[in-house]
Order: sequence, then structure tokens, then C-alpha cells
Amino acid sequence: MAVETTTDPRQDWIRFWASASGFWRGLGAWRVWLLCVVLLSIVGLQLYVQFRFNYWNRDFFDALERRDPGRLQFQALLLLPLCGASIALAVTSVWGRMTVQRMWRKWLTNHLIQYWTENERYARLAQVQSELQIPEYRIAEDARIATDAPIDLALGAVSSLLTAFIFIQVLWGVGGDVTFNAFGLSARIPGYLVISVVLYSSLITGTMVLVGSPLTQVIQTKNQTEAELITAAHQLRDIGEGHAPKEDESSVKEGIHDAVRNVLKQWRRLCWRLMRMTLVSHGNSLLAPIIGLILCAPKFLAGTMTLGELTQAAAAFTLVQSSFNYLVDNYGRVADWISSVERVGRLLISLDRLNHHSPAAKIDQVGIEAGSLTPLP
Repeated sequence: MAVETTTDPRQDWIRFWASASGFWRGLGAWRVWLLCVVLLSIVGLQLYVQFRFNYWNRDFFDALERRDPGRLQFQALLLLPLCGASIALAVTSVWGRMTVQRMWRKWLTNHLIQYWTENERYARLAQVQSELQIPEYRIAEDARIATDAPIDLALGAVSSLLTAFIFIQVLWGVGGDVTFNAFGLSARIPGYLVISVVLYSSLITGTMVLVGSPLTQVIQTKNQTEAELITAAHQLRDIGEGHAPKEDESSVKEGIHDAVRNVLKQWRRLCWRLMRMTLVSHGNSLLAPIIGLILCAPKFLAGTMTLGELTQAAAAFTLVQSSFNYLVDNYGRVADWISSVERVGRLLISLDRLNHHSPAAKIDQVGIEAGSLTPLP
């Protein structure tokens, strides 16, 4: 019996979402959506606290520059509720985010296990020697990543968009215009800090995409070799427990060594890829705050910008740049998530085909009407 593997990642995505989206559409899904609204509200409150911190930073350094002990004492006292609010919101955000992740993973894992075990699909899939699905690994590890990552990434994306929107206005207001004089010519650039952060972020993001583009395939291959090593070890255990012929022991042991070599080879590929990406991301984390200070230094030296405004603009520059480079900071996580989604979708497609169903022919209606886990018939 042969099960044809899919070669189109789009079909993997369609099949994964056909099942996984049932969690968000069942009768009890309103609780999850309500929790998501709470999480988005927390993101908004965190952004407000961050905005207040930015202005606190300005007022504190202005008071320091003026050697004003009264204002310094007031800013020191104001720091306490700001820190308390920030910590409370961060802790609440972790609870809400991980609660949604746990609920989604539980739902999807139960669905995968039921669909895999019903009508002895697990046995028929195991008989297909050409299909190295390793369903145990995909149900345990890939399903976890496929449900954990999108929650983190979605909240991070919303936070980055709102941060960029608000602090661009801070940059525009604090930075103002700048005039350059060169070769007898004068050029006035409005909102020069905003223009600078857009150009710099575009350069960093483009470099990261160029360096990290093959990462998804590298992670997919690495995960597959890890799963094959686990399977090879299980085969040796079966021989030891008498569930498989003793004559196969030598070939199984050789298979384990081959699997280890493949794992190490793929880890080496991943290591080199991550080293290149770290070169870009770490260099960016060092340069971004300094570039903000350098761009503001001429105005500070000219007396048109206070010390507080200098630090405020530099901090806002770093925040906006970090928001624009959200892809840079999360490229590895996105690649890992894409890899896991495709692997879970591929497993579902193979189980569909065992039951003579094309993955595109019928959409899984699991949990849509009654919140049940009834798989495709």
C-alpha cells in the first residue's frame, strides 16, 4: 500500500487550517474570543505605560540637566506606579497568552489523536514504509509549535503596529525638521528622524530576509531527521522486547547511527544559518540606540533640543525601529511555525488519503456545529 505525499505547501496549510480552525468556531469558542479581547486590551495598556515611560524619561533627564531636586524627587516617585503597572500587565499577559495556547493545543492534539487512531489509521499508516510521517512527533511537538507560535506572533504584531504608529508621532514632534548646509546649498528635511528610521529599518529587514530565507526548509529537514532518529530507536526497543525479529538487529543499529549522522548534519546547517542571522540581529540591537543618539546630537549641541528630549527621541527611535524590524526579531520563530504547520497538515492529508479522501475534496467540519471532535468519515 502506498500513500502519496503532498508536494504543495499550500495544500498543507489548507488542510491544517481546515482542522485547526474548528477550535475558533465551535459553540464554546466565545470564551476564547473573550480572552483574546482581554489580551488585546492588555497590549493597549502596556503600550500606554510604555508611552508614559517615554515621557518620564524626558522629564527625568530634563530635571537632571536643570539640577532640580524637587522635580527629580517627583519623577522618582512616579517611577514606582509605572513599574508596578508594567509588571502587573506583563504577568497578566503571560497568563492569558499561555491559557489560549494551552486550550488550542489541547483541542488540536485531541483531534489529531482521534483521527489517527480511528478505524486503525495508525496501523495502516505504519504499514506504509515509504511514508516517514512519524505521527507521534508531529502530534506531540509540531502540534505544540503550530498552536503556540501564532498566538505569540499575532500579539507581537499588533503591539509592534501600535507602537510604530504612536512613537512615530513622538519622533516627528520631538525631532522636528533639520537643515543641512553643504557646498553653499541649504536643504531642509521635515521629520528627519522618521525618514531615518524607515530607511534604516528597511535596510535591516531586507538583509535579514536575504540571509534567512532558506530557514524554513532547514528547520523542516532538521525536524524530520530528529523524528527519524526517534523511530529508529523505537525499532531497536521493539527488537529487545521481542516485538520484531532478532535478525533485524544489526540493520536497525546501523539505521540508528545513520539517523544520528543525519541529525548532526542538519544541526550543522541550522547552526550556520542562525549564525548569519545573529550577525544581522545582534549588530542591529547594538547600532539602533546609538544611531538615534547620533541623529539627535547636532540639535542637542546647537541648543535646540534638551537632554530630556535627546533621550526621549533616541528611545522612541529604538522602539519604532524595533517595531519595523519585527520580522528580523522573529524570523526564526516564523520559520519554525511554518515548518510545523506544514508537517501537521501533511500528516492529516496522508490520513485522509488512507481513507480515500483528497485533502482538497472535503473540508474537515470538526467541532464547527457542536464543538465535537468528529473527524472526516
